[in-house]
Amino acid sequence: MNWWDDVLHRAVTEVVLVGVLAGLIGVRVVQRRLSFLTMALTHATFPGVVAASIIGVNILVGGAAAGAVVALGVAALSRRPGQDAAAATGVLLSGGFALGSALVATQSGFSRDLSSLLVGSILTVDATDLIVTAVVLAAVTLLLTLCARPLLLTGFDRAGARAAGLSTGLWDVVLLLTVEVVVVTVVPAVGTILALSLIVAPAAAARLWSDRQPVVTGLAVLFAVASGLIGLSVSTRWNVAAGAGVSLAATGVLLASWPIARARVRGDAARSHPIG
Repeated sequence: MNWWDDVLHRAVTEVVLVGVLAGLIGVRVVQRRLSFLTMALTHATFPGVVAASIIGVNILVGGAAAGAVVALGVAALSRRPGQDAAAATGVLLSGGFALGSALVATQSGFSRDLSSLLVGSILTVDATDLIVTAVVLAAVTLLLTLCARPLLLTGFDRAGARAAGLSTGLWDVVLLLTVEVVVVTVVPAVGTILALSLIVAPAAAARLWSDRQPVVTGLAVLFAVASGLIGLSVSTRWNVAAGAGVSLAATGVLLASWPIARARVRGDAARSHPIG
């Protein structure tokens, strides 16, 4: 039997690829405080994914198209003086999910496939899913590497970025679209609803361990991959939904990292104010 014919082998490969992808983009999401917007993108992606499933095209196409509209809309709103971008994002979050639910309701018998779109179905991934994830991972890695400086400047020093001749609005759009592509790519593994936890939780946990960008990135990837493998193991052993298992494992990593953060704070305080 071919190695790729084994369901568990494909699932493990997908978990590792998705973990690396989520860890890389998660660092940017946490640094830019885009967790709420990322949640909105996951919900806005849902109607696109449902529509793609109904008409029989790849869900990556439908999800990316729907999410791109939302990402561009939020980016435009955030640049308008007096416009509450957070409020608009919240409306898009609920509106996107409502639209997806309405599309599901129009299809008799389609509701049975709803759970796989919401929480993923990693045990059903095929070779095409693996290829798509690998290609997206390579593209995102290349983008984040080549564009590290402008993305960092626009995130932490927008005035300096503009003084350096960078278009902050353009780079905001680049980052938002990249996040959206990652969200859609991880849908087969963890679904649209649980994608947020795999993207944000490992990166947030890594941030508690270190302040250095390379260390945080490495830890985020490690935590995301570990969460995926643990969640998959729990799923196969106790018949738990794989997406839920991965999400719970990622949340567990974050919760376990909090004591580390407290210990770091106490250690820094002790070094800053030595006794005697």
